[in-house]
Amino acid sequence: MGSAAAPLRVLLDMDGVLADFEGAVLREFRARFPAEPRLELAERRGFSVREQYRSLREDLAAKVASVYESPGFFLDLDPIPGALEAVQEMLHMQDTEVFICTSPLRKYEHCIVEKYKWVEKHLGPEFVERIILTRDKTVVAADLLFDDKDTIQGAEPNPSWEHILFTCCHNRHVQLPASRRRLRSWADDWRAILESKRRQ
Repeated sequence: MGSAAAPLRVLLDMDGVLADFEGAVLREFRARFPAEPRLELAERRGFSVREQYRSLREDLAAKVASVYESPGFFLDLDPIPGALEAVQEMLHMQDTEVFICTSPLRKYEHCIVEKYKWVEKHLGPEFVERIILTRDKTVVAADLLFDDKDTIQGAEPNPSWEHILFTCCHNRHVQLPASRRRLRSWADDWRAILESKRRQ
């Protein structure tokens, strides 16, 4: 008898996939700097919110960064609709391992601890054991990575995982090659993606 197949390992990014980073940045920026020009979600392009604000006006980069670098920001992010339910369902699927794989800010003082607290608050203390915190996701071994960043690079030129682009305001316009897959939202058929990967 052959050995059982290894479980399907799924990595889930946090900001933009599980937690609504973009909505919170806009809301807080508007509250803190009401007189400044801002980018509505429909105008967001490119992964870095700081760089896009810099293109509006040089000093706005530091202002928008001060929003997401402030204490309480990551802890108070709203879950993305359907995300928590999808994670719980995935977790209880047979032969499936689920981890959160998230990159801390370079200015990490508040961000790291708040990411842990967010997971504990929304997914329970046992899920804290499933957090992988890294600036380089390419070195983490898995079958699938759901992430809103359209290009993920690092030390490993050929990561073991298939990158599923999770649709977020800043990547809606990105045209993916035919070989790449996108999940439009958690209401989209994420289960079919897991099953097709399992069959490969």
